[in-house]
Amino acid sequence: MKSVEANGRRYRPPTDPVVVVCVDGCEYDYLTEAAASGRAPFLAKLLAEGHAFQGDCVVPTFTNPNNLSIVTGVPPSVHGICGNYFFDRDSGEEVMMNDPKYLRAPTLLAAFADSGAKVAVVTAKDKLRKLLGHRLKGICFSAEKAAEASVADNGIDRVVELVGMPVPSVYSAELSEFVFAAGVKLLETRRPDLMYLSTTDYIQHKFAPGTEGANAFYAMMDRYLAKLDALGAVIALTADHGMNAKTRADGTPDVIYLQDLLDGWIGKASARVILPITDPYVVHHGALGSFATIYLPAGEIDGVRDRLAAKAGIEAVLGNAEAAARFELPADRLGDLVVVSTKHVVLGTSASRHDLSGLDVPLRSHGGVSEQTVPLLFNRRTAGIPGKGRLRNFDVFDVALNHLDPHVAARHEGEEVVSR
Repeated sequence: MKSVEANGRRYRPPTDPVVVVCVDGCEYDYLTEAAASGRAPFLAKLLAEGHAFQGDCVVPTFTNPNNLSIVTGVPPSVHGICGNYFFDRDSGEEVMMNDPKYLRAPTLLAAFADSGAKVAVVTAKDKLRKLLGHRLKGICFSAEKAAEASVADNGIDRVVELVGMPVPSVYSAELSEFVFAAGVKLLETRRPDLMYLSTTDYIQHKFAPGTEGANAFYAMMDRYLAKLDALGAVIALTADHGMNAKTRADGTPDVIYLQDLLDGWIGKASARVILPITDPYVVHHGALGSFATIYLPAGEIDGVRDRLAAKAGIEAVLGNAEAAARFELPADRLGDLVVVSTKHVVLGTSASRHDLSGLDVPLRSHGGVSEQTVPLLFNRRTAGIPGKGRLRNFDVFDVALNHLDPHVAARHEGEEVVSR
């Protein structure tokens, strides 16, 4: 197998199976708290031995942009996926951004498969499967639709029989456990050269770091990671975003309803607010996140920007070009303004359009700069990470393939690594 180039980066072929895990919504504190509880000994070992870093994910801190950045090695300005949901100016419609037609760059997964590597992808929710598996000659299926997997469509069949678990509810910790269990079974039976596992953030939306619900989830994850390690895999773990409480002191959601504001300021139907967090799975967050983009009449842009910037709970209001440059986003898929809320505040459209009846615990969500810090953990010694800047989650394949010693699980004393 030869080295592979994808989107300006060159990756060495793996000598041992490489498993990259994206733990959806994984704030760094989830790992440290689980390790401190004594219920996650494998994670505790990685943290103690210096195989753990803190880096940045892509803003908006949502699932689709970050998973695609991880598997392409580049920001959304290159690969084009800047949200879960967006306004398609060409069609004039608001649509899910889960069709490969919106992807503007190839994945390194497909590039490795084309080079002859055995590649496998398992994602929790089916919304990501087509994007992650775009032009991939290998295995690619979701836990959500595992019972429907076929050789023709997914490169594998009889997945439920292989994994030995029934297909879980999409709103459960077990959906992520299915991903890990599938990864272990694939490594035992198919031994892919490269595997990508992507979970769901159902637990992180419900439980803060250090709580019983969170620690139980990370204890489960710890057991599967230890099994992957015992099978000889190089493990690289990161996240698509962090997570924060988005509530007032009384525990109710702290929401700024942008469409209601704008309808009052400049007239109904004059502005269009898009929430890129929107996807088919809104029960645990009510489609409320900390990032929004707004389409406005040209004469209203400056005035709206100034009024929003002065409002409590708003961290930043940026014009199209400024937002595209700061967050490395495709300008043609953003509105005239981008709005980011503060750490404990979320953005909505109109109050009447958000069904919060499914929230059975105080709202926790993501999307803003406040959820940008994510972990990067490795079960092998780093062999020198180039550069002096902060790592990004989409550096994870580069580190795993180019800057780890796959055979040595302890760092050299005094090894130079990226400063944190």
